[in-house]
This record gives sequence, C-alpha cells and structure tokens, in this order.
Amino acid sequence: MKIQTLAILCLALACGTAVSRELHSYALVQEDASLQIKGKRVHLYGIYLPDTGRHCRSNIRPVWCASRAALALDFRIQGFVHCYPQTKNADNSLNAICYVDRGPFDDGKDLAAYLLEQGWALALPDAPFDYHALERIARHNHRGVWGFPVDSVTRH
Repeated sequence: MKIQTLAILCLALACGTAVSRELHSYALVQEDASLQIKGKRVHLYGIYLPDTGRHCRSNIRPVWCASRAALALDFRIQGFVHCYPQTKNADNSLNAICYVDRGPFDDGKDLAAYLLEQGWALALPDAPFDYHALERIARHNHRGVWGFPVDSVTRH
C-alpha cells in the first residue's frame, strides 16, 4: 500500500512539473529580442540573432528602437505566448521554444521559425533540422540579413 501511494505521489509530482514548465502569458519584447514573460527572461531556443543595428519603428507612439529581430517579434506577437523551456542559462534566463496563435486545434506559429523565415536569425548547430532548412530558404530568397542593405543609402 505504501509503495502504491509513493508511486502515485511521484507520478503526480512529475505531471505537475511538466505542466508548470510551460510559460503561458503576455510577453514583452526586449531590445535584444528576448521576451519578458511572468518575470522571466526568455531567449528563443535554437537561433542566433546577428547584429542588425538599431532601427526605429516610427509609425507607433512612443517610437520604439531595437534590433530588426526585436521589431519583427514585436510586430508578430499579438496576445498570449506559449513557451516551452528547453535549457536554463547561467544568468537564470531560459531558452525556450515559443509559439503565438496557439489554440486547441492549431499548433500556432513558432517564433524562432518566424525570425528564420524573415531572415533575421541564424540556426544554431544543435537547432532542429527545420530551422536549418528555413535559414537556407531565407538565404536563397535574400531575406533579412541575407538581402542587400536597404538602409545604407549614401547621402552627398
């Protein structure tokens, strides 16, 4: 009887940990394109964000300046974000796979995949195969960092 109770308790604790690992809330996009969710800093898992300089979105008030990846994320995130932590960093921030527009019948959109498709991110060596394929497609289509520099018009 004690072994069964212990097994049920362990199973309940394990299920509780799996459920509590998901972060589901509004996200604030930071200037470095990380997300602030429920007081935790979350980096998108499997991608590297190259330096694209600071750019400003002036069609909103107040004007917001950040990297191209951060501006793209801020544009894409509308509503709740679902994040599934994969690893923890030394500074206690998390690396997570995050989705928007997730519902009971829709897996939603992977935010790292979105940045890769737009050409604002690079897939890390240990990233999922799909991420590497999306990076290659963006490179082939000259999107984002793979395109020609549109902001460096010389003024005389």
